[in-house]
Amino acid sequence: MRYMLLIYGCEHPDPGTPEHAAKIAAVQSFTAQCAADGVLLAADRLHDTDTATTMRVRDGEALVTDGPFAETAEHLGGYYLLECRDLDEALGYAARCPMAAEGCIEVRPVVEAPMPPVSR
Repeated sequence: MRYMLLIYGCEHPDPGTPEHAAKIAAVQSFTAQCAADGVLLAADRLHDTDTATTMRVRDGEALVTDGPFAETAEHLGGYYLLECRDLDEALGYAARCPMAAEGCIEVRPVVEAPMPPVSR
């Protein structure tokens, strides 16, 4: 089953600092371990929330707002998409994710629904 590990509330140390280098190394190590274990499907860091645009459609009218969906101190900063046997395995990976030590990791199963073919 696929699980999303949604990463919230992590700080971004200044590039060029020892803290930045250590964090990048820890994230790369965790990502490499997920890949080596054969569970990694995708992972990405998101740009900061000042780049976010939120779309809502109400009564057929598109409403575009600059900024994230919700005003909160903990913003979605990135994700991992993993293929795990069960929730316990997904939680085990979430616990080893370096960002769990400073922020939080929301673990959610992905609905396994058939998708129509995508043509571009």
